Amino acid sequence: MIVGLGLISFNQVTNSLRQLNAVLIISLMGGAMVLSGALFWSQIQGFPTYTRVFEWAAAGNFHLTMGYTIDHLTAMMLVIVTTVAFLVMVYTDGYMAHDPGYVRFYSYLSLFGSSMLGLVLSSNLVQIYVFWELVGMCSYLLVGFWYDRKSAADACQKAFVTNRVGDFGLLLGILGLFWATGSFEFDVMGDRLAQLVDTGSLSYSLAVIFAVLVFLGPVAKSAQFPLHVWLPDAMEGPTPISALIHAATMVAAGVFLIARMYPVFLCLPATMNIIAWTGALTAFLGATIAITQNDIKKGLAYSTISQLGYMVMAMGTGAYTAGLFHLMTHAYFKAMLFLGSGSVIHGVEEVVGHDPLLAQDMRLMGGLRKYMPITSITFLIGCLAISGIPPFAGFWSKDEVLAAAFQANHLLWFIGWLTAGITAFYMFRIYFSTFEGKFRGNDKEIQQSIKQAANTFVLSSESERLTPDYNPGVIEQGKISGEHHNFHEHRDYPHESPWTMTIPLAILAIPSILVGLVGTPFGNYFEQFIFAPNETSAEVVEKAAEVDLNGFYIMAGGSVAISVAGITLAALMYLLGQIQPAIIASKIKPLYNLSLNKWYFDDIYHSIFVMGLRRLARQVLEVDFRVVDGAVNLTGFFTLVSGEGLKYLENGRAQFYALIVFGAVLSLVILFGVT
Repeated sequence: MIVGLGLISFNQVTNSLRQLNAVLIISLMGGAMVLSGALFWSQIQGFPTYTRVFEWAAAGNFHLTMGYTIDHLTAMMLVIVTTVAFLVMVYTDGYMAHDPGYVRFYSYLSLFGSSMLGLVLSSNLVQIYVFWELVGMCSYLLVGFWYDRKSAADACQKAFVTNRVGDFGLLLGILGLFWATGSFEFDVMGDRLAQLVDTGSLSYSLAVIFAVLVFLGPVAKSAQFPLHVWLPDAMEGPTPISALIHAATMVAAGVFLIARMYPVFLCLPATMNIIAWTGALTAFLGATIAITQNDIKKGLAYSTISQLGYMVMAMGTGAYTAGLFHLMTHAYFKAMLFLGSGSVIHGVEEVVGHDPLLAQDMRLMGGLRKYMPITSITFLIGCLAISGIPPFAGFWSKDEVLAAAFQANHLLWFIGWLTAGITAFYMFRIYFSTFEGKFRGNDKEIQQSIKQAANTFVLSSESERLTPDYNPGVIEQGKISGEHHNFHEHRDYPHESPWTMTIPLAILAIPSILVGLVGTPFGNYFEQFIFAPNETSAEVVEKAAEVDLNGFYIMAGGSVAISVAGITLAALMYLLGQIQPAIIASKIKPLYNLSLNKWYFDDIYHSIFVMGLRRLARQVLEVDFRVVDGAVNLTGFFTLVSGEGLKYLENGRAQFYALIVFGAVLSLVILFGVT
């Protein structure tokens, strides 16, 4: 609020105090991080759940409360949000150092942080919905931060509209559940809904519809099929936002809401099945699209979609703890990967130019390990973690998700297992293409071919666009905006990022390696801390004592084997060059095109919804023009004609008026005389 009011009231002065504003916002987030750590420690020590509420609105018997809840789930989410947000804010100082919107960016970051904290602290569903919309608004502002670029402006609108679809379903679900249960409290809704369904007071099908409508909110926010299309386009925002919103916090809000609504979903097996299969399909969909992406950020975006699918699948199979465990580990290693991609872009763009089309394309990278050692090491750690290689964090959480899927449904497990291999392949495709081999950024032929391909693609996909998306526009202070507002002199080779960017990467590498150790089958401390609402701590301890280590070794061996196979294939294709990707692509051309064109979802949605709505709008305009305007214009024309005719009768002569009266009387006499 302080920085925002300063920008509105004293814009030039506030913008000139860049470092002071950054220190203020980072310090406040640091304070929130310390408080979150203290709350987390108090929950570990066994403090009971604490809820503080006050009356927000009342009308007759209707009372709406607002407040906050501190329990194990909230404490964990607070730590994740504040630690990642703090490190992203520190990183932002280096990444956005030369951007004229530096202060505005920090104010948006702070607004997003407060909205996200309000969401995870909410004590009821209505309050969650309020902060849910605030988070969506911040996403719109941040994705469209460089709004002078047409692609960024389109991306933020696409994200906003797609999320409105899911949020409308969430609103209908909230209203339906309140109509059925008379409450917005999570536990109360779950208990009452179960009673209503058991006694037959409420149709099971209707209850499932209400629950699925609520699930539509997480489907949009966590980019699940079929509302996943907005997330890759959201990479048009600055990279720190990709790390904060689209990897660690906002997209995880959908999984968090599923966890909060777990008492409601648990009593409806049909809803749980829908959640599980939606997650499984999304995981496979995201992974298969990621394998052909050349934009480093979009490759990571589809990876995020895939990993969110794992979390949702775990929730749907009843593996409450496994889903949240993967949420925690993924938050750290994916935030590190996104910040690593931003470091790569920062180092490369002074060679290829500040055009995001070129600076983000992996075909113009390669050999960066020699020039950016810290970034390459941390990125490799992230790749190993997400690929499920032990002992990195992703191995323990992903393995737990797959084990739960195997117990629930073997087909779900197979989809998840196959996706794990594809994940390892595309992540090491990104790593080898970016950091190994020789640097290709100075190759003018590749640059020209990329521009021509982008130009052709844009013109053929939307004929009304005459300007390629990669052309940056001109805005703040007359400067050209690109992926990074940096105006250093041209370099021949990339360079390592400043310490404000590399230190957050190094810090995030620590939990990416170690945080998974809290959830191993040899001592699952995470499960003893966070477990499903329908379980007790005694049941969790008893279940932990009955862990089948032989089964764990078999499941873990299978998941590691498929991951190693994926890494090996990526090495043969992109490191050693023994397999030519172009030859493989030519042999499976239909599948390659399916992946390259993102399963044609964007094209289908464009044809059905965008063009369909435009046709509908034209028809409505035609009706408005011919019927509505026609009726109004006809009325005006009739008034004009009748007025023109009557003015000849109003000449002011008494003899003429007497003649008219005589004629009227004569006409009446004749009329009645005839009848």
